Amino acid sequence: MELLTVLLQAAGEASGSGLAGIGAGIAAIGAGLGIGKIGTSALESIARQPESTGDIRANMIVAAALVEGVALFAVIVCLLMVL
Repeated sequence: MELLTVLLQAAGEASGSGLAGIGAGIAAIGAGLGIGKIGTSALESIARQPESTGDIRANMIVAAALVEGVALFAVIVCLLMVL
């Protein structure tokens, strides 16, 4: 019975960390979907206009870096919720 009480108290104290974990997971999934969409669109654009491969690739890298930066910021904010 004492172990159950300790586990329930720990679960009550860790409820914020559970929400932070869910938020960080959603941010990571969103970043993965966003970067996948960027890559798909870039490949379709390169297939349509192969002569502009360099410009499309550069823009794709910049856009993917921006999405990754926003996702990292979201994960940090979620982890700061625990503190």
